[in-house]
Amino acid sequence: MDKDSIMNTLISRRYFSKLSATVGAGMVSAHTASITPTAQMKYHYTGGNVKTKAYAAFDESGELRPWEFERRPVGDNDILIEIKYASICHSDIHQEKGDWGKVTYPQVPGHEIVGIVIAVGKNVTKFKIGDRAGVGCMVDSCLECDSCKNGLEQHCDNDQTLFTYGNPDNREPTSITQGGYSSHIVVRDHFAVHIPENIKLQEAAPLLCAGITTYSPLMKYKINKDDKVGVVGIGGLGHLAVKIAIAKGAKVYAFTTTAEKEQDIRNLGVEEVIVVDDLSKLQPYKGKLDYMIATVPEQFDAAQYAATVKPFGYFTVVGMGKNFMLDISNIVMSQSRVNFNASLIGGIAETQELLEFCSQTGVRPQIQMISANQINQAWKDIVAKKARFRYVIDAATI
Repeated sequence: MDKDSIMNTLISRRYFSKLSATVGAGMVSAHTASITPTAQMKYHYTGGNVKTKAYAAFDESGELRPWEFERRPVGDNDILIEIKYASICHSDIHQEKGDWGKVTYPQVPGHEIVGIVIAVGKNVTKFKIGDRAGVGCMVDSCLECDSCKNGLEQHCDNDQTLFTYGNPDNREPTSITQGGYSSHIVVRDHFAVHIPENIKLQEAAPLLCAGITTYSPLMKYKINKDDKVGVVGIGGLGHLAVKIAIAKGAKVYAFTTTAEKEQDIRNLGVEEVIVVDDLSKLQPYKGKLDYMIATVPEQFDAAQYAATVKPFGYFTVVGMGKNFMLDISNIVMSQSRVNFNASLIGGIAETQELLEFCSQTGVRPQIQMISANQINQAWKDIVAKKARFRYVIDAATI
């Protein structure tokens, strides 16, 4: 088997392929759902499959178009959310263009989802109809292994983490999970979170991927007041990493390759903005930082950036590039003596913790509202590094 085949197999096994027995065990009857119309509802659920409008990818072109499909019935442990907003993550673009492996089309992207609960299954106690709810990067797991029981559902020991779109799921009429660029979503209640009342729904959406993806490693590092924290890549994830680190008392150094972003980044409250149009710009910072997080969703010279961290400090990568691969210079890493690690989103309890943190500290993403017919242009702008800093889709326009 060649290198590409091995990589695709590993990706398929760990991230995309789910045992049919796992999803089959979740099969439930639609009539068990509690149904109560509310003033906020556009859609009154009366049982059966959930008719859903969406924007979907149909091939690797990166062009999305309207699509109507059905989601599974609301089961005993499920909730039905009428989506109000969904934000755009660079991961959506990578996934639908096939950068991470073979894709099943049509496929609806989106894993930063917020809305109103409009139906609940008979076993659900976590939510009631009318609650504000959010869904992030995953919608199911075994919930029985050590990782799941310890709030690390994204690392399910039984490889049953079910990601929000593109994962095989035989409960779904389309045979795969479908994401949040849509009007509705049915999700196991455990995998939804409550949105604090003082956070606007449209501002909450980016927190469910970009927020938790940066919050989790920043909290594990245990930032102290006045620590020097570097953030590489100031986009959707990066600008939230900046805000979270500042809220923890850090002095933040922002590294970007986009000179046009400099003033916008300064407005976030950083100590310095370093425009890295040449790697020599990193030299003055060699060994100066206490910690660095890199959010770049593509290949970059990670070892050179890591060398800005003090010896035996930590450098965390959260960006996911093509084929999930990153080339690193061993010799540079051996000279800098920096501890390199990577992090994958965060668990459900930690995501709720993030929302409470943002509620209390005032951390909010900078967003640009768009209608559904602007999604394709927004994707192009993200690739061109023009976003400031997260596009949020008004689901009412889908």
